[in-house]
Amino acid sequence: MKSVLIIGLGRFGHHLCIDMANRGNEVMVIDKDEKKTPDLLEYATAVRVGDCTNEEVLRNFDLCFVCIGSNFQSSLEITSLVKELGAKHVVSKANRDIHAKFLLRNGADEVFYPDRDIAERLAVKYSANHVFDYFELSKDYSIFEIQPKAAWIGRTIEEADIRANYHINVFGIKKNTEVVVLPRADYV
Repeated sequence: MKSVLIIGLGRFGHHLCIDMANRGNEVMVIDKDEKKTPDLLEYATAVRVGDCTNEEVLRNFDLCFVCIGSNFQSSLEITSLVKELGAKHVVSKANRDIHAKFLLRNGADEVFYPDRDIAERLAVKYSANHVFDYFELSKDYSIFEIQPKAAWIGRTIEEADIRANYHINVFGIKKNTEVVVLPRADYV
């Protein structure tokens, strides 16, 4: 379990709070708009309304998410402040590359672009007819969930010679609800 601080309760911050709490983390949320907080009371350990530059409120968190997208100056100030106050890892939201550059220089350990990131992911997924899902490991390597080719069905991984013919490695096989991770070459 980690202690998590989420600053900014737009749609992204709201969903992040629920998901982090459902994964067993201790979550505190802060937003200047009181109307955004009531439905998070059942998920968050603490809910604060008001100024996110109050140093006492921002201390002692393992992970801080700065999810402010509409006011870059506030995002930059808060990112810098939570890092100065000892946050172990600060993740900040950016809308543009110049924002990311300044956030990284001023305390963000990581920057994310929710709109751009999901757009890229959807473009990859829906540009190919056979991709159910994918996860990019690096520019050159990704994990794809795909439908098996008809020629592979009923044959072992070795017989289909998937690695040599398609330059891919089989990381797992999903059959109904069962998942076989790192199947052997003799798996049919």
